[in-house]
Amino acid sequence: MTTLALLTPLLLSLCAALLATLARTTGLWRWVPLVSSIGILLSALVLADITLAGDRPTALAGLLAADALSAFMLLVIGCVGLVAAWAGFGAGRDWTYGSLTGVFLAAMSLAVLTDNLGILLVAVEATTVATAFLVGHQGSRRSLEAAWKYVILGSTGIALAFLGVVLLYTATLAAGRPTLSWHDLVGGAVSGLDPALVRLAGGLMVLGFATKVGLAPMHSWLPDAHSQAPAPVSGLMSGVLLSVAFYAILRVQVVVDAVVGAQFLRGLLLVGGLTSITLAALLMIRQRDLKRMLAYSSIEHMGIVALAAAIGGPLAITAALLHVLGHGLIKSSLFVVAGRVLVAEGTSSIPSIRRLTGRRPDLAVPLIIGMVALLGLPPFSLFFTEVAIGFAGFQAGLGWAVVIAMVLLAVLFAAMLRLGAGMTLGPAEPSSTGTVPRAARPGSGPQLPLALALLAAIIIGFAIGPLPDLLHAAEASLAVGS
Repeated sequence: MTTLALLTPLLLSLCAALLATLARTTGLWRWVPLVSSIGILLSALVLADITLAGDRPTALAGLLAADALSAFMLLVIGCVGLVAAWAGFGAGRDWTYGSLTGVFLAAMSLAVLTDNLGILLVAVEATTVATAFLVGHQGSRRSLEAAWKYVILGSTGIALAFLGVVLLYTATLAAGRPTLSWHDLVGGAVSGLDPALVRLAGGLMVLGFATKVGLAPMHSWLPDAHSQAPAPVSGLMSGVLLSVAFYAILRVQVVVDAVVGAQFLRGLLLVGGLTSITLAALLMIRQRDLKRMLAYSSIEHMGIVALAAAIGGPLAITAALLHVLGHGLIKSSLFVVAGRVLVAEGTSSIPSIRRLTGRRPDLAVPLIIGMVALLGLPPFSLFFTEVAIGFAGFQAGLGWAVVIAMVLLAVLFAAMLRLGAGMTLGPAEPSSTGTVPRAARPGSGPQLPLALALLAAIIIGFAIGPLPDLLHAAEASLAVGS
């Protein structure tokens, strides 16, 4: 049972992608993202139950393993994937969309289920390959330019991380226990690592993975890629791919902190987090494209998560993990809505989108609710996680960083509020499409997955059911000696 739960996210997604490739003319490719996401979500629930019982399931001679953090991240992938696939069902031009999305989901699943930093690196690079083709899926000049930019910068980041992995392996080799298993590295199976070598390795790995996270100043690929990819893919990239890359940073951080102390990576993450929030705030003020606005918001929220990782401690890390889930649900919903707005209006230019509330309430309502959630207003979970991260920062003596972040978030709040109000508020014009049947309106789509995702973003903020236990266990798995 445990082996099946570990292998299902990989095999189901890859087999579905292969079937879509072989039966490319049948339309089966449309079901690949949905079927894969459901399989990943079910496996995550099984693994969460197993890990909460105190077990650590493994497979393939220990190359695959799951602890509570792995199960939680797999849950994020499954939830965000389900929202994007269900709400964006039928997106894409042909079978390549379904096949590549299956590979993308399988690669992210592998990244959070492996116990080997080398395999994690390969999995993250596999997400780059799959999503590069998805970014360029539309075949336009801008999408192809965005895809090439993404490949170049993403591969540069992976090259830095690869060098860091090599150096870390060298340090374990010199210590007489060559390994890339973080379970061994954190659990005390390896001792006597050279602090200088581990410090260099950790810095390179964090910088490399931070490129995939989209932290400033390694962020420049993100707005282009997210604005050009099909809407469900943008939702997956923003809602979960960035978080998977940050999961890698968390795994590296606990290894490095155990050898050289917390101050080294704390400084890097503080700079990256505050710089990202600053950049997002400044660029949001003059933003003119809806999907790029959402992309810059992703940079902001990854900056918040980086700030939480720099603060450290149970409260900050638990809040960061919950923030990842809430952000993923909200952002995947908003990118799907942005895709529908693009179809309905023929543009994603913010100045050209006006009075959606009067003309297209089916687009305006989820857009307004999603932006309210993204701004961190109660009762949505992002409000509670941001407050918790702020409290943790003051407790850790980093109140100055929290104050700076709060001022920048106020700027972001005002900018997004102005842009959102301009797109949605106002009465319908005489040329309103209100007489057109709802199902025939361009940009129409299922509302239920969006409603469920935004409702879930409220419920998880109150941390009910088994979620608190899973969050606490996931945070504890990052403790040295776990």
